[in-house]
Amino acid sequence: MRKAIHSARQAHLLALLRRERKAAGLNQTALAERLGRPQSFVAKVEGGERRLDLLEFIELCGALGCDPVALFAELAHFEPA
Repeated sequence: MRKAIHSARQAHLLALLRRERKAAGLNQTALAERLGRPQSFVAKVEGGERRLDLLEFIELCGALGCDPVALFAELAHFEPA
């Protein structure tokens, strides 16, 4: 199996996270403050430079006020073109 670090599904995940951040009315700095992390953490995640583990994904969803299960389901049903 090919590593998914630069896959279409990974790009879709990053787009979903950016969408949720913007829907929450947050910039990267405000989200980072909610997470207790530096702004560079959010920038690296959204830019694909840093990957999230499952627990970080859940924490990020909590800070965004979105349902991690719903977001994961949306990602799981993504079909690359």
